[in-house]
Amino acid sequence: MTIKFLLLVNKQGQTRLAKYFTELLSTDEKRALEGEIVRKCLARTDKQCSFFEHRSYKIIYRRYASLFFMVGVDDDENELAVLELIHCFVEVLDKHFGQVCELDIMNDPDVVSSSSSLCCDMAPQRLSWQQKTIGMHKTCA
Repeated sequence: MTIKFLLLVNKQGQTRLAKYFTELLSTDEKRALEGEIVRKCLARTDKQCSFFEHRSYKIIYRRYASLFFMVGVDDDENELAVLELIHCFVEVLDKHFGQVCELDIMNDPDVVSSSSSLCCDMAPQRLSWQQKTIGMHKTCA
């Protein structure tokens, strides 16, 4: 599994955390990519599925309260497993902060960043197990 990036964005489209794991993009390219993804994500309705393709990435997202957690992965990744990873990340943040909110992320970005690294480092073991049990499924547009 290759997680390319993790974005935490509020409902107004402001990026609260952007963490890139493997991509060698310039700051301008990252900013443009984030803007495109955030606009696409915020324009989606609640009735649409929580993943879509953008450029060479598969974007999986989930909204918790006023924050969107967006993960960019390779095209061959299991969407449900990545949604589970996002949920695991939110649980880690909840255990640390109590009830995590946007202010916690803004005031203590080092903890959030290290937690995201921890969850993403554990991801290959969790996701390989989940892919075996969940199985592959068709993606929706």
